[in-house]
Amino acid sequence: MHTFCTLFDSNYLTRGLALYQSLKNVGESFTLYAVCFDDLAYEVLCRLELPDLVAVSLGEFETEALLAVKKERTSGEYCWTCTPHVIRYVLDTYQLSDVTYLDADLYFYGKPSLLFDEFQQSNASVLITPHRYTPRYDQSIASGIYCVQFMTFKANEDGLKVLQWWQDRCLEWCFNRVEDGKFGDQKYLDDWPQRFRGVHVLQHIGGGVAPWNVQQYLVNWRPDELCVDNFPVIFYHYHGYKKYADGVHDLGGYKLGKEAVQYLYKPYVYGLNVAEEQIKNVFPDFDRGNVKRQISWKTPLRNLRRRLKGEFNEYSFV
Repeated sequence: MHTFCTLFDSNYLTRGLALYQSLKNVGESFTLYAVCFDDLAYEVLCRLELPDLVAVSLGEFETEALLAVKKERTSGEYCWTCTPHVIRYVLDTYQLSDVTYLDADLYFYGKPSLLFDEFQQSNASVLITPHRYTPRYDQSIASGIYCVQFMTFKANEDGLKVLQWWQDRCLEWCFNRVEDGKFGDQKYLDDWPQRFRGVHVLQHIGGGVAPWNVQQYLVNWRPDELCVDNFPVIFYHYHGYKKYADGVHDLGGYKLGKEAVQYLYKPYVYGLNVAEEQIKNVFPDFDRGNVKRQISWKTPLRNLRRRLKGEFNEYSFV
């Protein structure tokens, strides 16, 4: 039995449901706690009554300390601020021995137990995942060495010490800019392996395949599993993906090979479409998740530049 937590609002609801379904697809027992950052996301999840998914309303979760900084931050910055607090809320409220935080735009292709086996063998209390940037996209200095995407915390002395430190730092400062060696909730992780006892850095490259590192790998199918360099893909992080209101899917501004598009993005788009159908079955007027295309005189130049760099990734998947 795995215990996960995540957070999203109605704009990311289809992604959250796709994440949930991908966990179901890999066939391991789990509970996913989802903190809903608006009433619509919470209402839809309550109507769906999905097994092994526990919806938490924003009112249940928010504390006075969080509300005190909320007005100072954008919605995205506030979500980042809340990430360690979501982890702590789930640990404390449900009296868990450990929990793993997942970004809502992850999608699982392999069994997470392969990652947890490595973590357990390390005897550590906290698990973090490196970005593993392709040199071309290396943003370590600005965005951090590690990615807040898949993080496990045990509810023991070492684990809670790290988590409390992170909670405090995010309350003090958590903004979408680089400042004094900080960036959002993420740069705080850079020195954890040196600062704290019991922090393990994930070694399995199948945990954390993402658009900023997939260029390094050969993406292929073995008989029964999706692989990168013959390692099974456990999850992919769909950072930068967006769907426009006209039905076009923008996969983000990274160079993506045809195998990545075929084996990683087409299944995800299918998963999002299934999630949208689920939602509309219980909430027919649902219209969130798509973005309006921003067009200006710069758009043709920007698209030409992306094409020349091999980073124009707009598709109309059928």
